[in-house]
Amino acid sequence: MIELKLASVAERLEGFEETIVFKLIDRAQFKTNAPVYAPGRSGFAGAGNKSLFELRLRYQERMDAKFGRFYVPEERAFTDRLPKAQRSMDLPETGLRCGDIGSIDLTAAILTAYKDLLPRICVKGVDKGNFGSSVEHDIYALQAISRRVHYGALYVAECKFRDDSAKYRRLIEAKDVKALLSLLTRKEVEDAIIARVRDKVAYAQARVNRRVRVVLDPHAVVGFYRDYIIPLTKKGEVAYLLNRKI
Repeated sequence: MIELKLASVAERLEGFEETIVFKLIDRAQFKTNAPVYAPGRSGFAGAGNKSLFELRLRYQERMDAKFGRFYVPEERAFTDRLPKAQRSMDLPETGLRCGDIGSIDLTAAILTAYKDLLPRICVKGVDKGNFGSSVEHDIYALQAISRRVHYGALYVAECKFRDDSAKYRRLIEAKDVKALLSLLTRKEVEDAIIARVRDKVAYAQARVNRRVRVVLDPHAVVGFYRDYIIPLTKKGEVAYLLNRKI
């Protein structure tokens, strides 16, 4: 069974930070490449109005679904009508007590926030011949961000509920979203996350050769964490609690 202790969950969330930072660094090596997100310009015959990004995401998630990725509670697909897993799954008991875990889904907001981030981390323009690489790194970055947000939403919420179940139960029964959000928020923890992410972006690029590598702006990543990753995680925590079997 997964250890439902807030300190353990926080350590796991901290571990996701390097993954996200490096995925964003990889994407920043390519220009914004707006054509890859343009409807109907995928270059695939019979793809209709799909963009190259949409097709790449769908193909990736179809493969992931067959391997059972989306049976893991914190994994969420950005596309629908995916095939069932082709392998047997033996997952540990999670301890989560949400009636419908799949309903805690922040993918639409994550996708919008990610696309808004791209102009802040990528050089504007088009580098033909690298469209495929651009969308490949988009997918890996999106999946890393989504896993971090949903893992935090599910497991942080459950741990905090267990630490003060009486107080949370009252707010859940009253459906007091504002009070739940306030109770979940720990500004000192959020500030520590922001500072740590800033340091990790700087450290990861401290000795980079700027003649051949684009340097990711730490402020852009910090802003993304502050304005999107942390708030979306808390939004998911509230949704989890409101759907928790109390």
